[in-house]
Formats: sequence, C-alpha cells, structure tokens
Amino acid sequence: MNILIVEDERRLADVLAHIIREENYSVEAVYTGGDGLAYALSGQYDAVVLDVMLPGLSGLEIVRQMREAKIATPVLMLTAKGEVADRVHGLDSGADDYMQKPFAAAELLARLRALTRRQGEVTLDCIECGDLSLRLDNHELSSGSRSVRLSLKEFEVLKILMANSHQVITKETLISKVWGYDSDAESNNVEAYISFLRKKLAYLESGVTIEVLRKVGYSLKFEEKAI
Repeated sequence: MNILIVEDERRLADVLAHIIREENYSVEAVYTGGDGLAYALSGQYDAVVLDVMLPGLSGLEIVRQMREAKIATPVLMLTAKGEVADRVHGLDSGADDYMQKPFAAAELLARLRALTRRQGEVTLDCIECGDLSLRLDNHELSSGSRSVRLSLKEFEVLKILMANSHQVITKETLISKVWGYDSDAESNNVEAYISFLRKKLAYLESGVTIEVLRKVGYSLKFEEKAI
C-alpha cells in the first residue's frame, strides 16, 4: 500500500511516516499545500493523509481539486478543530474520513485499513472510456460490436489507465500497482503489456489510443462522448 502524507508540521509528518512504514507500507511525505496537490493528482497513492491547515493551499482545496480531477483516492483529513461544522465541511469537500488531533497511532492505522478496503470494493460492472467498455468480472474489453478477453496483467494495466483517463500514469506507478512494490519487474515489462494492449485496441478498431509521454508515462487519448 502506498500512502501520501500532506502535513506542514514536519515532526508530526515524520512520526506518521514512521508509524505507517512500521506496517510495511510505502510512504511519501510533503509539507505544503502546493506539493500536496501535485503529488495527490498523480493518482498513484492508495490513500492520502491530509492536514486541513497547510501553507499555500488548504487541505479542503486540495481534496476539492482532486475530486474535480476525478481522482478517487481515499482521503483521511487531520484537523485540530473538533466542531461538527468543520467535519461536515471537510466531508462535503470530498474527504472520506476525518480525525481530530491528537489521536492514537492504532486508530490512524485502523482508519487507513478501512479506507483502502472500501476503495477495493467493486461497485461497477464495467469502466467506460471513449468507445471502450471494460468489464470487471470477466476482463472482456469491447468497442462497438467487437470484443476481446484480456489477460490478467493486460486487464490490470488498462483498468488503471481507464480509471485515471485524464491523468498521465508513470511506469513506476504501473509496476507498483500491477506487479507489486517488491517485484523485480522493470520498464520493459510495462512496455511489453502496453504493446499487447495497443494490438488489442487495433483489433477492436477503437478510437482510443495509448499515448506515451517520453520520460513521463502513459495516458489515454480519446474523444469525449457528447452529453
């Protein structure tokens, strides 16, 4: 599990990072609102621990922009305020949970586990992007009257790209989420599966293409459906 901490109190951020790493999770910590937003918008984290009061950009504004950008990463907000109205404001902005400082380490970890379990629940039968439809139950990818069954790795790679269709996804993110943090998979593994998927898209005669941004990552290019 990969966790992002956005907290301007560096000592607290370092303590939180240590606590989370003790659970064998991967952690990154940033200390300003601007950095927090940039990291969160990458879409590569399984959860974000986000302080409300930050220099440059508030936690409320960060989570609001995440949701506007269709980043569904669970957000656990931290605050020194305990008023009901403040908690309601945070949840209405798009946060998933709320904790008041000070708090016990065990509770923080329990809430993170609950958030990531909730994120893992499949609530949709398929993901759609442009003229593509990807079924989550049988890994069938279709466009128009044509369809094809994807292998497990093909499915996992394409699911991440389609679920974050307006974002650039790095090779490192794909390796960590598809092969695992401790895997010995390398860039050429990702490139191979991107090649497989491009062939499947060509067979489907789909208008969706996988674009590569050199030294950055991959994104989907497609025409938005008219509303």
